[in-house]
Amino acid sequence: MTDPASIPVTYYRTAKVEDVNVFYREAGPAGAPVVLLLHGFPTSSHMFRNLIPLLADRYRVIAPDYPGFGGSDAPDHRTFAYTFAHYADLVDGLLSQLGADRYAMYVMDYGAPVGYRLALKHPERVSALVVQNGNAYEEGLKAFWDPIKAYWREDTPERREALAFLVAPETTKFQYVDGVADVTRIDPDTWLHDQVLLDRPGNKDIQLDLFRDYGTNVPLYPQFQAFFRAHKPPTLIVWGRNDTIFPADGAHPYLRDLPDAELHLLDTGHFALEDKLDVMAPMIRDFLGRFLGSP
Repeated sequence: MTDPASIPVTYYRTAKVEDVNVFYREAGPAGAPVVLLLHGFPTSSHMFRNLIPLLADRYRVIAPDYPGFGGSDAPDHRTFAYTFAHYADLVDGLLSQLGADRYAMYVMDYGAPVGYRLALKHPERVSALVVQNGNAYEEGLKAFWDPIKAYWREDTPERREALAFLVAPETTKFQYVDGVADVTRIDPDTWLHDQVLLDRPGNKDIQLDLFRDYGTNVPLYPQFQAFFRAHKPPTLIVWGRNDTIFPADGAHPYLRDLPDAELHLLDTGHFALEDKLDVMAPMIRDFLGRFLGSP
């Protein structure tokens, strides 16, 4: 029988950063190496709910929700800057409050540009990277991105409204089940949870603002890549190779700048953790154990 005292407890907390309530999950020993988990679209720190207890016996795990997602505030988009630069600043402010001045980062989807912008601000603080379907190379922006790129080129109401399908229920479910061989492994609560939050009044405009701002990340790709080359953070890439949104075309180029990175392409889709936690968690624990140690 498992000793209950050995099961890590996850705490659900909120911190005020720039007058915004930022929700975050936290678990693990206070003095342990920090692992920062940065979520993607359209989810939140909820995507890490199963991974956190598998890391928190050894590490201090911090998983924030960006404003407009999960349990964080969602200010009106007309008065709040929903940008990746702002998100990086808010995560930076949260980590400062929590006294986390060095951290390994798990980046996925939106978490990649948030995390890599954070790395540009404080490159010396990044102890390691775990990359899961998070892009930093133009090769990774394939056909799925064509209507979004059209919005970047032509910021019109028509181009904006053409992206409304990205917050529709069928698209949210698609992100979880596309590319998954056995969909009975995917908890339907995942897309239902996300959709309830997407359907909040005003949230559609928040997401459309972010689709537009994602275009500001692409010119930073050379700087992200220069960070990889200059600082050479130990890197584990665990990527769902069947992902339509961030296909494996975006995984391989990391090896140009991080030739020692460990690359694993898994037979799954976008939200790989939902399908392959049993495969990924041992990989991540082994990787972090080799490069961060444990308390």
